[in-house]
Amino acid sequence: MLFDFSFADNTIGYLIEGDMDKATILELRQLILEKFKTHDKINLYLEDSDIGRFSFTAATIGALFPIEYANRFLKIALVTDRKWIHLLAAMDNLVIRPQLKYFSTEDRLKAINWIASGEAHPSKL
Repeated sequence: MLFDFSFADNTIGYLIEGDMDKATILELRQLILEKFKTHDKINLYLEDSDIGRFSFTAATIGALFPIEYANRFLKIALVTDRKWIHLLAAMDNLVIRPQLKYFSTEDRLKAINWIASGEAHPSKL
């Protein structure tokens, strides 16, 4: 299940709970693509809000999507305590231009402040 909200006109966020399967990741992908119709570049906040399980397909699409649309993102904040997602984000950082930063659930407010700020070059965790 996805819950969306906006920080600013070009900054959107999603709280994700339940199963992260192919249908859910494709729905999330479509929602982001819809935002690209009105904004050339966006900031994206994603929070793991009690995801039960991940399918391999969802993890693959989730890892490849920022690479595919790298020129359309300004900043991406990932909030989760799952270390393997932090690892995927670190690998994406090696090949994409937007700033992708990952945060623990405990640092949720730092993530919100960072995605909403105009900070040009964040430090990596």
